[in-house]
Amino acid sequence: MDDPIIDLQSDHYFMGEALRQAAKAYEAEEVPVGAVVVREGRIIARASNQVELLKDATAHAEMLAITQAEQAVGDWRLNDCTLYVTKEPCPMCAGAIVHVRFARVVFGASDAKGGAAGSAMNLLQFPTLNHQCEITRGVREEECRLLLQTFFAEQRAKNEKARKQAESN
Repeated sequence: MDDPIIDLQSDHYFMGEALRQAAKAYEAEEVPVGAVVVREGRIIARASNQVELLKDATAHAEMLAITQAEQAVGDWRLNDCTLYVTKEPCPMCAGAIVHVRFARVVFGASDAKGGAAGSAMNLLQFPTLNHQCEITRGVREEECRLLLQTFFAEQRAKNEKARKQAESN
């Protein structure tokens, strides 16, 4: 069986849309992760991390995009959809991704400590689960990684400044 032809230009474009969502999260002082869901070449859902805004640990970009996509499709099954996300999904998101049966997951930056799409573990292709997703890694990886690194460097600097200010009082 021949492998399907993957249009890397489309992956590049849709990851750019996920990066726009990540930039919105960055501006809102959320961890800058963005996600879009694509069905039949069209974006049906867009989301960014909103954990701090909603005070909800489950409000990751992927989880919010899944909910929007389910509403757009009118079903919880998303087996003809692709998820584009700027950072490798965590175990929580990977579980939801498997549950809704995405055909494919495309991500930018890997997460060696907590990534559940092949870095720390691979829940998306776990052999005993009822579904496995095709995975494409590293699309626009540098841009995705730089956004995360810049955000966390700024957070560390803010925390250090606050700590020094508290010590001087």
